[in-house]
Amino acid sequence: MSVFHSSLGQNSFLRAYSPGNIIIGGLFPIHLKTNRTNTSAPLSCSDYGLKTFLHSQVMIYAINKINLPNITIGYDIYDTCGDVGLALRATLQLLKNQSDPESCLVSADAQFKLLEPKTKVVIGERYSEVSIAVARLVALSSVAQISYASTSELLSSKFKFPTFLRTVPSDKYQTRGIIELVKIFHWKTVIIVGSDDEYGKYGSDSLQDNFNKKSICIECVHILSADFTTNNNSMDQTELNELLEKIQNSSAEAIIIFTKDTNAEIILEAAIEHRVNRTWIASDAWSSSPKISAMSDIKLAGEVFGFIYKQKEVPGFKDHVMSMFNGTNNTILRDYQTQHLLSLNKSEEERNQYLASYIDQDESYGIYIAVRVIAEGLRRLLKCNDHLCERSSSFTALELLSEIQKVNFTENNTQIYFDSDGDPSLGYDIVYWNRSDCNKNSTCKHCEDGAYSHPKENTCLKKRDDYLDWEDPFSIILSSLAVVGIIATVVFAVLFAVYLKTPIVKAVGGYLCFLELFSLVAGFCLTFTFIGKPTEKIHCVGVPLFGIALTLCNSCILANLLQIFLGFKFDLKAESWIKKLNKPLVVVTIISGIQLGLSVSWLTKEPPHPDNKSLDYTILYNCKIEPHTYFIAMLVYNTFLGLICFLFAYKGRQLPDLYKNASLITISMLLFVVMWIIFLPIYLTLTGKYQPAVQSAAILTSCFSILGCHLAPKCYIMLFRKELNHERAIAEYIRKFYEQKGISVVHSQCHT
Repeated sequence: MSVFHSSLGQNSFLRAYSPGNIIIGGLFPIHLKTNRTNTSAPLSCSDYGLKTFLHSQVMIYAINKINLPNITIGYDIYDTCGDVGLALRATLQLLKNQSDPESCLVSADAQFKLLEPKTKVVIGERYSEVSIAVARLVALSSVAQISYASTSELLSSKFKFPTFLRTVPSDKYQTRGIIELVKIFHWKTVIIVGSDDEYGKYGSDSLQDNFNKKSICIECVHILSADFTTNNNSMDQTELNELLEKIQNSSAEAIIIFTKDTNAEIILEAAIEHRVNRTWIASDAWSSSPKISAMSDIKLAGEVFGFIYKQKEVPGFKDHVMSMFNGTNNTILRDYQTQHLLSLNKSEEERNQYLASYIDQDESYGIYIAVRVIAEGLRRLLKCNDHLCERSSSFTALELLSEIQKVNFTENNTQIYFDSDGDPSLGYDIVYWNRSDCNKNSTCKHCEDGAYSHPKENTCLKKRDDYLDWEDPFSIILSSLAVVGIIATVVFAVLFAVYLKTPIVKAVGGYLCFLELFSLVAGFCLTFTFIGKPTEKIHCVGVPLFGIALTLCNSCILANLLQIFLGFKFDLKAESWIKKLNKPLVVVTIISGIQLGLSVSWLTKEPPHPDNKSLDYTILYNCKIEPHTYFIAMLVYNTFLGLICFLFAYKGRQLPDLYKNASLITISMLLFVVMWIIFLPIYLTLTGKYQPAVQSAAILTSCFSILGCHLAPKCYIMLFRKELNHERAIAEYIRKFYEQKGISVVHSQCHT
């Protein structure tokens, strides 16, 4: 069921409503302008947008595709006409704690329960300045707002907009991309055209800051009024003439227009009329505008480079439009059919094809992803499977917001998730309008996901999978070293078992040395988890598990050092509390238990997961560790243990130690600590398929430093210096040690 109501006196403003257990709100500028600044007459909307009309239908289409058992998803969609005031009015309606479609006016004595609105999430708005106003309002009720086109960098501030998310990248990345484009073409001077609204103002400010850092000359910055129009407005016409005069008389090599599409349309129309032929850089707001790109003689304006969101097609939506929306019935659609469709002097099939030509693949896909995100959040919150939702549809908006912020799924081979700023895992593409290598009889099409177009081919080529392959030279070297390490560790374990009762085995901790050897074998084996194509979560457990193995190894070494210390009265005052630590198994259990708890929490809450990133010609597969909180905590904890071992071992060098245990551990821990300090910044800045190779190399270095410095010398003594592996050799060494210090030794005692 869909209903239509009017508001604001006698003027009609579009609204489509369908009831449900859960309501998703929608805010779309189906009309692109209002008469707010031009007249004192009652407020009305004009300039019907076919593209934005289709956006509202994408939302309805996607909602109807949601399949939650025993749960009906409804919608409440408003036409904002791109106006902040109308958008706020619509938002107040959405936040009311009731779903009566007959009540569309906010009375003066209306009582709201803003904390628990019927609408749990809102999709929209398109323009940043409107989204900013809406975001401040919905935050009062902790209602999630997901915009499909608002890119203002200001909206990334969670302090100001805690419930705002979006399915398009922030302008922060777009402005960086524009800077890189200018650098690639070696342009030295540019003109920036913005507008006095949140989108144009923050975008142009960001461009100025970045250009100044790169020493690129900005010839001038021209900021249009927020409601720029030339219809019956002499001031705006004068401003437009001044802008064109600046451009014509400038030596700038590129004109960057960072404003909404309606403003860009006016500028380009004037540029064509006055034969202003320049290079234009289009922001995402108008780079894919079918209305501007279809202007007659648009080529006379010059070249146009544009930034667009990653383009993908909404599955099945074009067929849905071509079938006259497959019997769908909603108010906004009926308004289009009765008020606009019949005005086209075309057959029904031609009208459908004409409308389908307005389907974009950027904002429409953003709306589709927004609905998919909401669906995934609801599945998590309501604990749904294919047949049953364990929880009822009674929940708070804050609960749904929390689940939406944590969604992580794959759509069309693209990983979809939000970062801590509410920004998505999507990027930009660059388009070039006025170039075509196709003849008149050719038809151009977008390459599917996982494919790319090659300049010398007339078909799409499949992108190559890129990851640390088993046949890669680095993989072969790492695997070979790991096998050598495993064999050496097993041989050492056999030797320690054979000489278990001898002093030298007791000197390295007795039975504890087998725990140490086990942890080293585990570390060497985990090297193999970093090689190959990661497709399952089990392929990404190498780092958390190595954290456990490394801590176990370090705790065994620390327990061994405490035993060495307690063999000698090096400090009478400290001896009493040190003796309390002479419980090796307790020390190992406590220290390893902390890391075990940390790693289990990591693997259950935010585990590393397989990720793929589509590049120009390849798809990069790796394990994504994000956020880095647990990873850094694991490294800090183990580095701290390494430093403690290093300090104890360094101090223990002055003790009578026949086997140089403390000295060798000092070297081992020094290598270990230095290696991880070097590794962390390299890992955090390195990208590409060799990132796991660096992880693997760091693990191998850690294991070999301990194996080679701490345990290998003991095996050498067992095999080639057997005369030192006796208690009398230890006693004689201690006697000589103290005699050299001028201490008379009557009885020597060896604690091992």
